Amino acid sequence: MPNNAAPLLGQGFYWQELTVGDRFRTFGRTVTEHDLMGFVALTGMQEPLFVDVTHPGALGARPVPGVLTYALIEGLLLHGMAHGTGLAMLETEMRPLAPVRVGDTIHAEVEVTGLRPTSKGNRAVMESAVRVLNQHGTAVMDYTVKRLLAGQPETGEDA
Repeated sequence: MPNNAAPLLGQGFYWQELTVGDRFRTFGRTVTEHDLMGFVALTGMQEPLFVDVTHPGALGARPVPGVLTYALIEGLLLHGMAHGTGLAMLETEMRPLAPVRVGDTIHAEVEVTGLRPTSKGNRAVMESAVRVLNQHGTAVMDYTVKRLLAGQPETGEDA
């Protein structure tokens, strides 16, 4: 069997495989102390709220930046939905709803809300609504995102 005949494990969706209204759920991901410290070190977000365990912040013990929550969910989403087929992130709008803390397990529920083929290039703009929930089922973040997705490869056969 030639290498290209076998399905590629972990391949994301081509735009033709999706329809408006499709819904998906990601695996869960527990946020660790290592995630928080690595993220604040990488980004320079050395706020006492994030690096001082004794800080009496308004969000309670060990909150993580909203953009870390977003980044972790995007990693889960892209791996399952657009790995190898995603061409670009075009737009996103994020709304944190509740704190995420070290030790929380988060996952996302995603709905395809729009799908518009482009005028050229065998690709489409996919819009989706993402809701992030913690281990208690509490919504901690909502965001919308527009991505450019690849189309199915041309087969070279006449239709």
